[in-house]
Amino acid sequence: MTACKIEFGSKTIVYNVFFSERSTLGITVDPEMEVFVKAPIGTTLEKISEKVRKKAPWILKQQHYFLGFYPKLTKRKFISGETHFYMGRQYQLKVTESENEEVKYKGRSIEVMTPAKDKVEELLKAWYREKAKIKFAEIAEPIIERFKKYNVEPAALYIQEMSKRWGSCTPKGKIILNPELIKAPKACIEYVITHELCHLVHHDHTQKFIDLQTKEMPDWERWKEKLEKLLA
Repeated sequence: MTACKIEFGSKTIVYNVFFSERSTLGITVDPEMEVFVKAPIGTTLEKISEKVRKKAPWILKQQHYFLGFYPKLTKRKFISGETHFYMGRQYQLKVTESENEEVKYKGRSIEVMTPAKDKVEELLKAWYREKAKIKFAEIAEPIIERFKKYNVEPAALYIQEMSKRWGSCTPKGKIILNPELIKAPKACIEYVITHELCHLVHHDHTQKFIDLQTKEMPDWERWKEKLEKLLA
């Protein structure tokens, strides 16, 4: 592997080059926004650089697309009066000293009861995770049922913390969702689930993938943008 870079306007595009027995040069951008170039053995770095420069607008567009899947959550202090989200709505955090540990929400507030205030973050995250397990399964069920017409079905639905993604789909068909997604509106969650289910049909972000996503959720771009802005 050879690491290279080019300057394109105000942007720097870093890319990794792999040489192999192939006849054409291919460029891909993965969900981590990394750029990979697969080139025939003997191709000069100058020729590869020229190809990357020609594809630069597409590369930047792909990286921007994947950026929407990066959770950009504001750092919280987990103290009374702080604002927290749940299913797209804002709630005011209320920390109450209590002998028992419990989290509940009522009206427009989420109350965390604990004998130790340094456990508020841990308790609230556990509460979000439990809510995510229930809500994600409920929201996913009808969408999974709809995708059966494409002869696909996820092997399983998992909840897992991820620093750079809202969701992912493994090669074995397991769909993984970030528990932080429970803070977003239902339609945003539907968008991420739909996106990952589309990967069971089309593994890469080709035009066919985009067309399928648009067919199954015509307003997906609206909810992608909402997700980017709401939890920034």
